[in-house]
Amino acid sequence: MKKRYLRTEGLNSLWCPGCGIGTISGAIVRAVENLGLKQDEVVVVTGIGCSGLIYNYLNFDGFHGTHGRALAAATGIKIANPKLKVIVPMGDGDCAAIGGNHFIQAARRNIDITAIVINNQTYGMTGGQYSPLSPHDSKHTTATLGHIEEPFDLCRLAAGAGASYVARSTAFHVHQMVDLFSNAIAHPGFSVVEVMSQCHVHYGKRNYSEVASEMLFWYKDHALNINRASKMSEEEIGDRFVTGELVNRIRPEWTAEYEKIIAKAQARSAEEKARLDALHREKEYAKQSEPEHQGDEG
Repeated sequence: MKKRYLRTEGLNSLWCPGCGIGTISGAIVRAVENLGLKQDEVVVVTGIGCSGLIYNYLNFDGFHGTHGRALAAATGIKIANPKLKVIVPMGDGDCAAIGGNHFIQAARRNIDITAIVINNQTYGMTGGQYSPLSPHDSKHTTATLGHIEEPFDLCRLAAGAGASYVARSTAFHVHQMVDLFSNAIAHPGFSVVEVMSQCHVHYGKRNYSEVASEMLFWYKDHALNINRASKMSEEEIGDRFVTGELVNRIRPEWTAEYEKIIAKAQARSAEEKARLDALHREKEYAKQSEPEHQGDEG
């Protein structure tokens, strides 16, 4: 698996020691292997930020785009070759801030792309600023006294915008993460898996722990499986977050619907060509049937 799916020449990690993105990268590879996909059947598209470094390690065709535009590039790739499995790892800022409109439009279209949103609740690469998924009253370099805004619930946003597969996991729950990634990649439509992942260097040290393992155990203690959560009230759930498969529904998928339009256009073109050919044949027949012109006598 290592030689097949990873770029082994660059395995010295560019991420901070203890970062969860390496674990998430491994889960992506395991999901691809579980599905039996070939390397040339997969494309990985990333934006800018810590999550964008995934592109350096996964040995698939890929595209390293600009900040917030990964889904726009992925949409073009999927339309150009609908047979490809397009996987898009993004950070919370990359996806939900500058990329927010691309995110909801991809969900609305239900195009067959798998969005893996790595939610470390901060901008890690640029110095620990708050993001659209940062909790209320959390501390950041741009909110040293506490963040005054409420975050998006990204999974509810995705579901409300039309995504047909939505799930959530954490960097602690590796086996669950691999299963959800596998289901998302196999699902015929826009799939979103949010992964809560530790950034102990920025978010952790300003809030509750700068030790990566302590953040992981915090995720373990605050993750609530959907089967349990479905039997609890909002008050009982409290500050915990729901994990597992949240939405799994079948909707018309964009590239499949577009193929139908192409087929209709081709059929109409063929019908029009047949009509014009018939008209041309009628004119030729009429021309051949006309009596030869006789000159004036006298």
